[in-house]
Amino acid sequence: MLLHKLVSFLLIFTSLVYSAPLTCEQLTQPAERIDPRNLEGTWALIGGSISYLPYLEIFGQRDSALIHFPSHESVTNISYSRGLRLDGKCMYSTSNITLNGSRFTFDGTPAENSSCVFVRTSCSDCLPMLFDVDSGQRTHFYLFSRRRGLEQDEKNEFMEQVRCLQMPPPVFMDPTKQLCPWPEETLN
Repeated sequence: MLLHKLVSFLLIFTSLVYSAPLTCEQLTQPAERIDPRNLEGTWALIGGSISYLPYLEIFGQRDSALIHFPSHESVTNISYSRGLRLDGKCMYSTSNITLNGSRFTFDGTPAENSSCVFVRTSCSDCLPMLFDVDSGQRTHFYLFSRRRGLEQDEKNEFMEQVRCLQMPPPVFMDPTKQLCPWPEETLN
């Protein structure tokens, strides 16, 4: 009988430990080393927060956004393209980056004073990206996913990460808004 009670206690205690909320330190840890092959393809912007409120307001005006990582031969020097729809118009840009573990830096100006770290998440097809912009003058935190819409608990995790980073509440994209098509030259 005593053994049965001890086993029951251990099972209950173990389930409580594993269901305990994550700490801010755990929620904002860098992801494990990123394999560039896992980045390949298109990711839709789900939401984001920016430490500088006027930029967050401008961010919230976009209809949709996405990023695309083409396949690369190199495991460190890669590129990615961004596309955003604002007022029905699509705008695109491409950046060359140097990947180092779970971080990357931009190659060349004007983004030479900016870097990014991929943040851990429990969402299997999500890509949280924390940008340090202009040598720490601003912080941008974006959540991308292979899906257009996420479950509420996945959004809640991102909102908790934003809170832990002491940033303004995130703005979420409307998953029904049309994404920009990729121009062929950005996909190669």
